[in-house]
Amino acid sequence: MKIQINTDKNIEGHQRLEKYFSEELEKGLARFEDKITRIEVHFGDENGEKFSLNDKKCVLEVRTAKLQPITVTEHAETLEKAFNGALSKAKKSLTTTFEKLKAH
Repeated sequence: MKIQINTDKNIEGHQRLEKYFSEELEKGLARFEDKITRIEVHFGDENGEKFSLNDKKCVLEVRTAKLQPITVTEHAETLEKAFNGALSKAKKSLTTTFEKLKAH
């Protein structure tokens, strides 16, 4: 499972940030590990230096073998909250997708 983390110009992409979020993805999506080929994470700050509630954005694009990519988006006041919300949505979507495939 390859993980790629992207940030917009308003967020510094530190190695510590990449390491933390990569480890969280690996733990959070471990049960789907054999089905996922690639995950792209896109972090953004929609208002730049201006303060605003829920201006941090996390988009997760999960690519699985032989299926269309699953993309989820979450807005929150911090990157961590946006990431956790997006991860939760991705888990739910992957669970639903693979349960439907088992049923057929």
